[in-house]
Amino acid sequence: MNAHPTHLRPAPPEARIVPPARPLGPVRLIRTVVRNPIEAWPEAIYREPLYRSKFLGRSSLFVMAPPLIRKVLMDEADSFEKSEVLRRSLSPALGDAILTADGARWRWQRRAAAPIFRAERIRSFVPAMIGAAERARDRLAAEAGPEIDVAHAMMRATFDVIVETMLSGHGRIDAAQVEQGITDYLEATSWIFALSLVGAPAWTPYPGRARAERARGYIREELDRLVAEGRRAGTEGRNDLLSLLLAARDPETGQAMDDRDVADNLLTFVAAGHETTALALTWTLYLLSLHPETEAAVLAEIEAATGGQAVTPDHVEALPYTRQVIQEAMRLYPPAPVVVRAALQDLDIDGWRIRAGTPITIPIYAVHRHTAIWEDPDRFDPRRFDPEAVKARDRYAYLPFSAGPRICIGMGFALTEAVAILAVLIRSLRFRLRPGHVPTLKQRITLRPAEGMPMRVEPR
Repeated sequence: MNAHPTHLRPAPPEARIVPPARPLGPVRLIRTVVRNPIEAWPEAIYREPLYRSKFLGRSSLFVMAPPLIRKVLMDEADSFEKSEVLRRSLSPALGDAILTADGARWRWQRRAAAPIFRAERIRSFVPAMIGAAERARDRLAAEAGPEIDVAHAMMRATFDVIVETMLSGHGRIDAAQVEQGITDYLEATSWIFALSLVGAPAWTPYPGRARAERARGYIREELDRLVAEGRRAGTEGRNDLLSLLLAARDPETGQAMDDRDVADNLLTFVAAGHETTALALTWTLYLLSLHPETEAAVLAEIEAATGGQAVTPDHVEALPYTRQVIQEAMRLYPPAPVVVRAALQDLDIDGWRIRAGTPITIPIYAVHRHTAIWEDPDRFDPRRFDPEAVKARDRYAYLPFSAGPRICIGMGFALTEAVAILAVLIRSLRFRLRPGHVPTLKQRITLRPAEGMPMRVEPR
């Protein structure tokens, strides 16, 4: 079967950031960072290999060239640490977990958690992923006709996966309240970016801080409660992530996670895991609604793989083009659109002398649309992820899960989950964007559609 479209017609206008032609002045820069940090990146970041920025005498470096990204994330990874802005944004909620820790503390947690995300373990989670997708399909079918916010629907579907695979089933956590808490917490992070930019201390008040702290307190209490319950129930014979974290040991030292470590990492996987996969699905459905020829190719592949039967775990592994479509959606709309590091020592990057403490930004959204890296970078084309095209491309040109030793530990889980959910939903339902609607991209750690994703859902 050759279901792949042999050519792609010009795409309709699609959501994108229009960068300023020149660097913003100080006042406008602060206002833009508070509103939407990604809009502050100047046009040069989308075409140059490196870009130095200065603000109030403080220097920072943007790195876009794939060989130089490799130097930061892989070759000299030990010369960099997590940036101050990331710590101030996420550590109050996530503690010192895999995402936020550095050095030896990060290494032992990573080693302890790695077996949980091996391919055979992920396969054991696929039935739960399919079950969550089927429940989402049935909910959406019942709501068919009226316009709905597909972004919210995808958040609910991926949180259902989290509950089943990480928390041993329903009824133990208020998914809607946790989802709202995560949104309330992330909404305040643009103020943290702005305050870090001007060197304000971490205690500085800002709008929304009290609401964000209430949200953080609620989520932490819920996770602490779940960990205590899981510890009392024991881990024997259980396959959920909570039990696996409680039982995890560093293979080199035998060190186990205490309840705080487990809660920090569980919250990391709950917050980061469901949010990023939901956004990948939201942007994929958005693009498919604009590109019916690609949607038809995905449907043909799914029907060929399933023979018209219900989706099974074996089918999920037999949908390479469907996976390519998701990968291309994550190129155009990376759920995690930026990586920020700080230099631990004076060093040289391609002849640019960097002082210790200098922030190093890898603007993933801009790298994925960089004119020197991608041909016609704003065009949607899943063929970019044909196996031969991937082999020919620099590994550090595509970074939806970051790269190097700190590459996202849940990458395999997230891609498998996205393929499973999309395969179940799209064969039964048609998603159509509100006519004329162009989503606004908003960075709040993740890359969200600011007004949600208004779509009509219809049965096929």
